[in-house]
Amino acid sequence: FRTEHVALIEEAAFFFLATAHGESVDCSFKGGPAGFVRVTGPTTLEWPDFDGNSMYRSLGNIRGSGRAGLLFIRLDGSPERLRVNGRAALLYDHPSLGRYPGAKLVIRLEAIEIFPNCPRYIPDLRAGRASEYLPVAGHALAKPGWKDRDYIRDILPETDPHGPGA
Repeated sequence: FRTEHVALIEEAAFFFLATAHGESVDCSFKGGPAGFVRVTGPTTLEWPDFDGNSMYRSLGNIRGSGRAGLLFIRLDGSPERLRVNGRAALLYDHPSLGRYPGAKLVIRLEAIEIFPNCPRYIPDLRAGRASEYLPVAGHALAKPGWKDRDYIRDILPETDPHGPGA
């Protein structure tokens, strides 16, 4: 994990967890006190499982497939979005369980993919403002700065509103 990724993860009070079950996928909101997710190694992180609705969809899916994806999003005016995909394991009697008061177990994820994702449509909930990049009838789309980066500019598809054909 890069330094800015660690900060985003370890300051988060929530994330979205996607787990795989057969041909299907399940997505859940996971929340806790800021810092409840911890980066524990160069490509590993862990978080506690607190008392929930007893459906065990996330935990059951992790037990069955081990595949999981986490999405961290900042909604406070400094939009950031980070995806972490990998293999997860349930740790019931692990020493790290003691770090999380009220936790039933700890989930550890070994990341296979870690990548930021375009934050352009993330609202600023603190200020109550929608993203400035949302399409508005009769107005040109605002161009995000990342589309001017050298490694992106030349690979935008012809159909992109800011691409080579624009």
